[in-house]
Amino acid sequence: MRWYAGLILWGSLGVGFVVAAGCSSAAIAIKEKLGYAKREQLVSAVTDARDAQQEAKQQFASALDQFIAVTGVKGGELEAKYRELNNAYEKCKSRAADVRSEISSVDNVAQALFKEWRGELSQYQSASLRAASEKQLNDTQALYDRLLSSMKQAEGKMDPVLAAYHDQVLFLKHALNAQAIAGLQGNVAQIQSDVAKLVQEMEASIAESNRFIEQMQDKGST
Repeated sequence: MRWYAGLILWGSLGVGFVVAAGCSSAAIAIKEKLGYAKREQLVSAVTDARDAQQEAKQQFASALDQFIAVTGVKGGELEAKYRELNNAYEKCKSRAADVRSEISSVDNVAQALFKEWRGELSQYQSASLRAASEKQLNDTQALYDRLLSSMKQAEGKMDPVLAAYHDQVLFLKHALNAQAIAGLQGNVAQIQSDVAKLVQEMEASIAESNRFIEQMQDKGST
């Protein structure tokens, strides 16, 4: 019976994997059947990703302020400050995960939209209308590629900052004394520089998202 139970377990895991893999496309299809077109879903997903980046940008900047503030505290306050910094780091990590998830959602919807659009080009009887639609598809794809590239650039800047924040928190945890403060002070300038670059990339990505949303909405209204 063990082999039978194992077979059932394997089958369950296999089904679970397939369900998880098809979850995104199924959700897109369900929304479409409910009257929520892929174009609208894409605009909504980009809006969510933009908002997630905005929140992450604010959280990373807030955490930087807390890291800078801790360099001025006295030894007896270090344990409380460690808890604050660790909490700030965990919030940054959570915001970063949200950003990655939202970017993934954007790409899932975009790929479904472009695949369907390209597949439907062959249904045109009019060569001129087919050519016009294909040009619009290529223009939209190029616009999206710029957006995704901008989002990925901002996403890539998060990990070095998260790693630096984690190092600071870990160092403070291992040395809750005056020497720890001296060690932290030496890294503040580099972290400030990294956060400034991250904020710059995120602001560029947010601006690109706004342009994409605006142009998609303009196309949808014409």
